[in-house]
Amino acid sequence: MGKIEVEICMGTTCFIMGGEGLQELASILQRKYPNKVDTKGIVCHGLCNTDCQYSKAPYVKVDGEVISEATIDKVLTVVNKKLGEEA
Repeated sequence: MGKIEVEICMGTTCFIMGGEGLQELASILQRKYPNKVDTKGIVCHGLCNTDCQYSKAPYVKVDGEVISEATIDKVLTVVNKKLGEEA
């Protein structure tokens, strides 16, 4: 199994809508899952600029799966599930 890729949107809308609280996510994931997760900040996923099915910002993608209204807990839950681990 390859590494899980976590992309955290750092765009203006996501940041204003709560993304500033996700800044800590990269360090949490690296501590909790060393060598299992790659994290990176993305300038914008472009999801809030379109008529799409996603709720609202902030957005995080975990292996391409969009998490809307993302929080650290929501992202950790998805990562745990993808790794087959308990929360």
